[in-house]
Amino acid sequence: MAKDRIISPTAQKLDDSAAPPSLRPKRLDEYIGQRDLVEKLRITLEAVRQRGEPMEHILLHGPPGLGKTTLAHVIAEEMGTRAYVSSGPALTKGGDLVGTLTKMQAGDVLFIDEIHRLPAAVEEYIYPAMEDFRIDFTLDTGLHAKVITYNLKPFTLIGATTRAGLLTGALRSRFGITHHLQYYDEEDLLTILRRAGRTLALSDLDDGALAMLASRSRGTPRVTLRLLRRVRDFAQVRAAGAMTAGAVREALELERIDQQGLDEMDRAYMRTIAETYEGGPVGLEAIAATLNEDPGTLEDLVEPYLLQIGFLARTRQGRKLTAGGLSHLGMAAGRGSAKGRSAPSETGEGELFP
Repeated sequence: MAKDRIISPTAQKLDDSAAPPSLRPKRLDEYIGQRDLVEKLRITLEAVRQRGEPMEHILLHGPPGLGKTTLAHVIAEEMGTRAYVSSGPALTKGGDLVGTLTKMQAGDVLFIDEIHRLPAAVEEYIYPAMEDFRIDFTLDTGLHAKVITYNLKPFTLIGATTRAGLLTGALRSRFGITHHLQYYDEEDLLTILRRAGRTLALSDLDDGALAMLASRSRGTPRVTLRLLRRVRDFAQVRAAGAMTAGAVREALELERIDQQGLDEMDRAYMRTIAETYEGGPVGLEAIAATLNEDPGTLEDLVEPYLLQIGFLARTRQGRKLTAGGLSHLGMAAGRGSAKGRSAPSETGEGELFP
């Protein structure tokens, strides 16, 4: 399954079970990257602390694995309160929210991941809770129906979504702070790796090895930490614990992760377009049927990074590989087929695992 790939940005059980020690930052000063958002939050937190008020409701949108859940815990820590975590698919009816909302204390944080997947019935509960800190629920039906209003303590709702366009206008308008999280650059990923190395008490950390990990982490902290743990295991068993550039290269080759951070799933997607559909354009449904994969999985977990690095283009006619994408597969631009495949050069250019 695409969701179980080591370079998948979605959360896996491994990400939580691999700690202690936790690799999540606990305070805003420890949070790396997303500088514009951090500065915005720093100002807002200081202001609300001075006034003794809860934070405004916050909507965070962007690709998975960039730290949205971590930010919710950081904000709760900075406010000296508690964070409650749920997700849109888990809240199937309005009553699912009542238990959590009624036990929250003043200033607590409610984090809802995949908030775009909230059912309409649950949204109806959230509106008065966000605006007036109250919930209305109906007892009985028909002539005996009775509406009960329960006053809540002021709280902060933090919503996270990878598809902000699917949020209703009514829900989006109730957030005071909205921010799009960006992919991380290699320098920030290097900083995260060095900090994680200290936390995990790793010795013999080679800067070249860390740079190689950062460059293949798809701009995603969750992926870079997952790769670090996998390489740590490899180095312990095969390299006497020394995380050298050679050990990292061998570990990543074993996982079939190439120089661009692409794995077999990415390359299968690209080869399908290049070889079966002559480079495109081709519809997503056709690609998914050929790969025997879910179209939504490809759209959410495979395409975003290929679009970001310029290997894929979305056109009105469908998906199409760019010249860079064809070149990465060792194919000549304009000849999206196996016949157009070019041999790797003596310098190693065109090889997936030089």
